[in-house]
Amino acid sequence: MDSMNDLIREYTNQLNTGRTQEAYRGIMSFMSDLRTYLTNRYPNYVTGSLYFGYMDMTYFAFSPTALRDRKLKIAIVYLHKESRFEVWLGAINRKVQAEYIEFFGLKNISQYKLSQVSPGVDSILESTLSDRPDFDNPEELKKEIERKTIEFAKNITLMLNR
Repeated sequence: MDSMNDLIREYTNQLNTGRTQEAYRGIMSFMSDLRTYLTNRYPNYVTGSLYFGYMDMTYFAFSPTALRDRKLKIAIVYLHKESRFEVWLGAINRKVQAEYIEFFGLKNISQYKLSQVSPGVDSILESTLSDRPDFDNPEELKKEIERKTIEFAKNITLMLNR
């Protein structure tokens, strides 16, 4: 196991190349632009602040009021290590999360991954938005994420109403 000093030396070496900061800034800029884009296109959705994370995940909430009224929220998540975008259905707290995990466990959730109640798990349902994001074509990436997120929101709303 590496010592903390070894880990920080490696971190410093990576930062000294300048590429890590440039990539991180690019991801944060894209996420900020995506948040603004969706906020402007969907004024009936509630958009949360951008959470930058600890180089593990970056996300923001983007939820239709119908889900917010049920104490649910949707998060658009970028997973740094996996370089993948996902959409998660979450809840306002662990109690509500557990109730909806049980609820969706009885439903046909088709292409969505049902989470298990356990420490550190924030989602109820998860789905991949882009497993190979093309940051060189940000407008196309935004549209792909938009389309799949809106579809996810509609499908969740339909399942809740059945």
